[in-house]
Amino acid sequence: MNENYFVTGIGTGIGKTMISAILTEKLKADYWKPIQSGDLAQSDSFAIENLISNSKTKIHSEIYRLNKPLSPHLSAKLDGIQIELSKFHLPETKNSLIIEGAGGLLVPLNDKELILDLIKQLNVQVIVVSQNYLGSINHTLLTINALKQNSIQIKGIIFNGESNLETEDYILKYMQVPCLGKIPLLKDVNKQTIIEAGHYLTFE
Repeated sequence: MNENYFVTGIGTGIGKTMISAILTEKLKADYWKPIQSGDLAQSDSFAIENLISNSKTKIHSEIYRLNKPLSPHLSAKLDGIQIELSKFHLPETKNSLIIEGAGGLLVPLNDKELILDLIKQLNVQVIVVSQNYLGSINHTLLTINALKQNSIQIKGIIFNGESNLETEDYILKYMQVPCLGKIPLLKDVNKQTIIEAGHYLTFE
């Protein structure tokens, strides 16, 4: 059965693109990054294309390609445009779809709407990417709580990087969400390690 999953993180720079690549490869799903903000020549879509090995995945075009590596609302403003939620529709596919967000849930798209509103618009399940650092319990609980308060279905959480069992156990017990896997720190990220990392996911 094909499913659509929105990959969000508890912050910026915690490995959403790498986790999206692992999910895309493991599920042989399609991939879509609705908003690319900065690094257009080396976009996340380009990174995914270079990290997957299967021939089934299709990478769908972004709705907005913004030039500055800033929050989407500011990057769009500097480009002289405004992000409109009505422009976002799930791409047509008969395959499962991995959707990668920009930053965390409360990243602004414009003066009134956030990534959270985009998820509600698309009406998809969410996979939360967490990483262990001082403050990550707070950030993870805030993220999951915001999803629950907005009645957004949570597929589960993936822990990325060096493990901290006490932190992970607390998050899982307190928030009562499934753990989809724990990806260890990858010394080298390439097609082979992406395939191998998929074995750490207990994904159904």
